[in-house]
Amino acid sequence: MAGNSDPLTPRAKLAVTAGKAVAAASRAAGRGSGSVIGGRVALKLDPDLLGKLAQNLDVVLVSATNGKTTTTRLIAEALRAAGPVVSNALGANMPAGITSALAGGSDAKFGVIEVDEKYLAGVARDTEPKCIALLNLSRDQLDRAAETRMLAENWREGLAGSKAVIVANCDDPLVVWAASSSPNVIWVAAGQMWKDDAWSCPSCGGVMQRPGDDWFCGECGFRRPAPSWVLNGDHVLDPHGSAWPIHLQLPGRANKANAASSAAVAAVFGVPPQVALERMYSVQAVAGRYDVVQFQGRDLRLLLAKNPAGWLETFSLIDPPPAPVILSVNARAADGTDTSWLWDVDYTRLTGHPIFVLGDRKLDLAVRLEVADQHFQVCDSLEQAVQMCPPGRIEVIANYTAFQDLRRRVGN
Repeated sequence: MAGNSDPLTPRAKLAVTAGKAVAAASRAAGRGSGSVIGGRVALKLDPDLLGKLAQNLDVVLVSATNGKTTTTRLIAEALRAAGPVVSNALGANMPAGITSALAGGSDAKFGVIEVDEKYLAGVARDTEPKCIALLNLSRDQLDRAAETRMLAENWREGLAGSKAVIVANCDDPLVVWAASSSPNVIWVAAGQMWKDDAWSCPSCGGVMQRPGDDWFCGECGFRRPAPSWVLNGDHVLDPHGSAWPIHLQLPGRANKANAASSAAVAAVFGVPPQVALERMYSVQAVAGRYDVVQFQGRDLRLLLAKNPAGWLETFSLIDPPPAPVILSVNARAADGTDTSWLWDVDYTRLTGHPIFVLGDRKLDLAVRLEVADQHFQVCDSLEQAVQMCPPGRIEVIANYTAFQDLRRRVGN
């Protein structure tokens, strides 16, 4: 129940105050937002703080391999129609970052929280969410994330019997299997461009049949559930069959899918689709993603792609050839140190684009592009790459830490 009738204990208040002080000190020292270190300190002082901060909020959790940060932002905008929102809008999505975000929202009615896939079950236990949005599951950070079916099993066990309304993508078999343990699921036909992580049945291991947009297991009968919300081109169809236009400033089919799921979540809280979708239009960029920046007299559009599914979606929204493309890949701890996923990306989709390669693992990427028969040049710096680019807006696609490096370099 929203409202502040249940004040924090003295210990919880001390933890919040200490966490904010440490975060402020971290910011002053130029070490980023401080939200993670502040949250860690607060949780050390009061391990139950996350649950205490969430007890007066109507909480929405958002989890997926791709699209978490954007969808969290879209849901937050939609729910502001019904009251104040606190959210971890910058993507600090593990318990420390979530705790830090909630500590800053004392007057909020709603908590809209992005959660790393591996932490979803635990955060759901602590925050008792009213709604959980599950968008997709695909391979990511191969060196440390368990393979996708194990993540789906983790979700399935962690959400079994949950009181939350689960809003789930019925086009992703792994998500469907994970959500099916819950008694209250709203299915959204949000689509699935990347299918290479769901060719075997998550329920029995049989071969998945995929006629058209449908899917089913020929061996155990596990199949795509009937959706009550459907993404249909530039519209979302609600459970009554009404079509609502999706107008976004964010590009691409994937963001229309994010908007469709967000509209379904907003409806759980009584916000009508028309109101929810109109409010989503105000989102222009999310933590630097999709921003167009000026650098060395050129327009650069910054695009984040962390894994094969994300690269596939990103290739679908870049300007047509001969628009120049800069690709940057790192393999630091936050990216996952295994770059073998590069071989799962279809780089032939870049044929006709002049390509310039950057990043810590630019040589790994160069080998992959060579095999894909692409024309590219390896560069030592963003400045060099931009100088070599032919005219036109430059599409810059980078994985996680490479994207952060680029944002700092262009002053974004």
